Amino acid sequence: MTWTELLNTYINSEPGILAVVMRLACAMLVGLVIGTEREYTHRPAGMRTHILVALGACAVSILGEYIIMHYNTNSDPARLSAQVVTGVGFLGAGTIMREGVNVKGLTTAASVWAVACLGIAAGFGHYALAITGMVLILLTLTVFEWLQGFMFRGGHRQYYILESSDIAVTLTLINEVAAREQGDVSEFSAETTAQGHRIVFRAKFGGRHRKKHRDQFFSALAGAEQTLSLHISEEAVQAGL
Repeated sequence: MTWTELLNTYINSEPGILAVVMRLACAMLVGLVIGTEREYTHRPAGMRTHILVALGACAVSILGEYIIMHYNTNSDPARLSAQVVTGVGFLGAGTIMREGVNVKGLTTAASVWAVACLGIAAGFGHYALAITGMVLILLTLTVFEWLQGFMFRGGHRQYYILESSDIAVTLTLINEVAAREQGDVSEFSAETTAQGHRIVFRAKFGGRHRKKHRDQFFSALAGAEQTLSLHISEEAVQAGL
């Protein structure tokens, strides 16, 4: 038996101190890497949250294995881990926020859930699965985000500057039309002017028919009775923000 085989046998045998430490360290690494990416992009759940989820899931997996080995029960060692997968969904739901017609935080909720699953893998000693999963999740959150932006660059956000005589009616109209045209509106700001009210907001339209939806959105707002003027700006400075 070579030294690598001996080491693997020792590490993956009954979860002794070294095995426990290595499994927890692997889970912590997974949570650290994924959580750092979420922290860097200013998402609701960051580094510490992801680390704690991964460590907790890993500890539950180790505990399940320990119970089976030391109490000679016939139960499934994955039963405790199954509860983690279900329970972490409630934590992920806490990262999802609704802003008007927009829903944000779904990707972070998915990353929390995925980190819990990888923590379980590390807890059972499947290091290759945990590390490979970590790398693929990181690629999904970084490279594929860039790729998505490149492929759908036509759906970039634009600033809308609207002069209105009735701000309440206009805000309601903006949300209603955006929902109908599958638009994503955000970053509202408003100020009183001599003519009425000046509203600035961002809007994004994605998908294959984004230009059609964007044009219909613009037409609906421009044709509204309370709209005094409406134009689009590509830059925040030009929009007065």
